[in-house]
Amino acid sequence: MSKKTTVGELIAAFLEQCGVKTAFGVISIHNMPILDAINTRGNIRYVGARGEAGAVNMADGLARVSGGLGVAFTSTGTAAGNAAGAMVEALTAGTALVHITGQIETDYLDQDLAYIHEAPDQLTMLSSVSKAAFRVRSVDTALATVREAVRVAQTAPSGPVSVEIPIDIQAAQIEWPADMTAPHVTTLTHDSARVERLADALAGAKRPLLWLGGGTRHARAQVERLVALGFGVVTSVQGRGVLPEDHPATLGAFNVHPAVEQFYGTCDALVVVGSRLRGNETLKYKLGLPQPLYRIDADALADNRGYRNELFIHGDAVNVLDELATRLEGRLQIDPAFAGDLAAAREVAVAEVGKGLGPYKRLVDSLQRSVGRDYNWVRDVTISNSTWGNRMLKIFEPRAGVHALGGGIGQGMQMAIGAALAGSAAKTVCLVGDGGLMVNVGELATAVQENANVMIVLMNDQCYGVIRNIQDAQYGGRRCYVDLHQPDFAQFCASLGLTHYRLKSLDDADDVVRQGLAKAGPVMLEVDMLSIGSFATAFAGPPVKKQEPQHA
Repeated sequence: MSKKTTVGELIAAFLEQCGVKTAFGVISIHNMPILDAINTRGNIRYVGARGEAGAVNMADGLARVSGGLGVAFTSTGTAAGNAAGAMVEALTAGTALVHITGQIETDYLDQDLAYIHEAPDQLTMLSSVSKAAFRVRSVDTALATVREAVRVAQTAPSGPVSVEIPIDIQAAQIEWPADMTAPHVTTLTHDSARVERLADALAGAKRPLLWLGGGTRHARAQVERLVALGFGVVTSVQGRGVLPEDHPATLGAFNVHPAVEQFYGTCDALVVVGSRLRGNETLKYKLGLPQPLYRIDADALADNRGYRNELFIHGDAVNVLDELATRLEGRLQIDPAFAGDLAAAREVAVAEVGKGLGPYKRLVDSLQRSVGRDYNWVRDVTISNSTWGNRMLKIFEPRAGVHALGGGIGQGMQMAIGAALAGSAAKTVCLVGDGGLMVNVGELATAVQENANVMIVLMNDQCYGVIRNIQDAQYGGRRCYVDLHQPDFAQFCASLGLTHYRLKSLDDADDVVRQGLAKAGPVMLEVDMLSIGSFATAFAGPPVKKQEPQHA
């Protein structure tokens, strides 16, 4: 006896098999067969965002915190285009995410008919902002196409994948398949001979350092094995928390400060694992890193990228580091002064950053005292994140830190909503500026409707602060187009039913931060920067390498 269903329900049921508990999107006529099935089946929580960019950012935040698959639904044409910026962010961060977008009926597709909701060559557009992009071309290949999209998204190096599904295919009838299982996602193998060569090269090191990127977030146990053998650690911002940031062996993400660069000069080996050594974290590739430099990465094209390496191992961080630790056991003789020198370098860097914060050091301290160890720390692009959010507030878990890695303003709040809905009881704390918040301010309504357990720390200086400081530093103080008219956020939040606190003095920071963290559901803590004052040091863009004086 045959049992039929729609392709839309088939996709909903398959996503359940992939472990998807929560998905995000904007409902439209071009995704209704799938979303109707999700609603009817009742096994996936669907979160309706106010815009497609917000939906993809939310799915991104959930995937980063949970380590699972992010899923976002959009309509076709303009709606798919609205998601592009958020897809770029997910691509930059290597987030395992599937973006399912509708498409017009196959009878009219790709015929240049100016058919409503069609974007010319949409698949090419999606390919440019995705790790891969697919179109479902027939009813019979729908499941296979979506299964392959999930596999590609989750295969290292992971990334967002888009799938177009024409509306007539979504609504079409199909027999239930015998095999609905999730795809088999393989782990990279590696060349053990190369690991042996690396172990032999490192065996004589007395001051070896690991640089950990986002590709090591699943490798804490293996990192801890190497730390126990005497390795020190420094991380990219994406690699924060792989080793808890109160561990004495880590510099955290204080990776470009002069005291740390000076410390690098005393190290005799650097192993870069799962990191792209991005330009803004290496002073545009001029940061003096320890030599010799070795690299381990799931991306074969990382070999010699940005910095030359003595040896490259293509493989999974867990397996390579585990074998490396085994091969190094009992072979290292670490300099007794190494750990103390590392701690001293970090202490100097922390003090320098703290001094530049001026009055806002009190806010950082209040947050650190109150958040505990189990929280998510999500940040948008804003002066406060660049100066302290990316480094100062300690995090303790590999997936607790989320930030706008691609540098796009206005994505942090949506990512925080996704992080808050990832299934953990931990509070999500979101750092955002007033300019960034207003880019997608409508998603505050989503946070309230879904009762997302997030505290939004809004740093309100009523301008684009970084741009203003760059104008002061590089354009003769000619300020233009940076002042921002803002709503009264207390009234705005009240209209949404969102709890709001305003800090005009940091004397009250401890009490207000504790109240905000204690309240279940969404909260906004607005920091009135015009009342509190300026940072001691003006941040005017990412640091650059100072030119050495030329000698005749």
